[in-house]
Amino acid sequence: MSNSPLTPGIVAARLPAAQIAAHFSDHTPALDRHEAHVAADRCYFCHDAPCITACPTSIDIPLFIRQIATGTAEAAAMTIWESNILGGMCARVCPTETLCEEACVREAAEGKPVEIGRLQRFATDTAMAKGGHPFTRAASTGKSVAVVGAGPAGLACAHRLALHGHDVVIYERRAKAGGLNEFGIASYKSTQGFAQAEVEWLLQIGGITIKTGVELGRDLSLADLRRDHDAVFLGIGLGGVNALRAAGEDKAGVRDAVDFIAELRQTSDLTTLPVGRDVVVIGGGMTAVDAAVQSKLLGAQNVTIVYRRGQEKMSASGYEQVHATSAGVRIICNAAPVAVHGNGSVREVEFAYTFDGPDGLTQTKETFRLKADQVFKAIGQTLTGAPDVATVEAGKIAHLPAGVWAGGDCTGGGEDLTVTAVAQGRDAAESIHSSLMG
Repeated sequence: MSNSPLTPGIVAARLPAAQIAAHFSDHTPALDRHEAHVAADRCYFCHDAPCITACPTSIDIPLFIRQIATGTAEAAAMTIWESNILGGMCARVCPTETLCEEACVREAAEGKPVEIGRLQRFATDTAMAKGGHPFTRAASTGKSVAVVGAGPAGLACAHRLALHGHDVVIYERRAKAGGLNEFGIASYKSTQGFAQAEVEWLLQIGGITIKTGVELGRDLSLADLRRDHDAVFLGIGLGGVNALRAAGEDKAGVRDAVDFIAELRQTSDLTTLPVGRDVVVIGGGMTAVDAAVQSKLLGAQNVTIVYRRGQEKMSASGYEQVHATSAGVRIICNAAPVAVHGNGSVREVEFAYTFDGPDGLTQTKETFRLKADQVFKAIGQTLTGAPDVATVEAGKIAHLPAGVWAGGDCTGGGEDLTVTAVAQGRDAAESIHSSLMG
């Protein structure tokens, strides 16, 4: 190994291959059958269970846990998939600690909820390992629907439409399907190519064609889609990244965190992926945490997350914040970037302390600098590529003409989560089906 955590600059192979492989192994190992039965036995099987209400896809959680407890994991998986066709991935990446598990009665009574996420993974993994696809398409309706975007919203919409017998064509700008699940999730949360395996499993329903490398606005227009199909669903996500608005942010070594995560996800040999010795991540959400933690796992010596407001306002969950600090990441709050310093390449980032008062966020005159040879911007993504006929409000698609639907991160109405996108794609498909069938 030619490099180490002490090597200056942005270099690859900071750690031995075996250590990197261990770092990027499954962050939360799957339950075995005995562990799943023990975990399921803790469920009270509540009537009007609060965990169902807390789930954006409204999975009947007590039912599927009871099915696991009675030894019918395949039936449990069907209960999950009927509400959330991407239940396998959601079991891995959902912030269950702020959704279903936070609402769990056991959490309120004992401070330790039923492990709903891990039980959901056990059920879906068990059923998927059996092979085949559990859903059967209805007879063909002769109707065709265009879905723009092969992320969670688009895939959920396409599967539900295909289930109803419609023909679906998905247009995806990237080289492969999956969206956030494939390109935007920390690698240790979804290992062994699960994102693509789930896509391939989903497509077994039939009636879905995916065309990759095709971008709305560049290769085809919304008018083309409306002409060639009976309905259109837009699941285009958020393709842009907010600027720091700090002097020098165009220097070498400063890049978008989402691009770094995507590159990491698509790199087959992580020893070849370069990372800085002193890494600064600017932002307070899940993207910031994922970029920071993975930088540390690749061998960066010093990794710091800097967020402009107080730690309690970080959109990354408390669980993820603790995970970051336990991995060796430092979190500095109430500081905003004012300048990136360096001769061509970043060497330091200058921050001003902030005060979050009744009149909003205010920068103080007191500043400090952090040494950095690599800076990741993770201060939010923006909508790009929305068609001209779309009404955009607060950076999200708010209204579309008749015959066009939208869902996922490009729209409002919920947090930018995989599970929320699935719910919106599923519900849009039901609305499209009702419209097409009169």
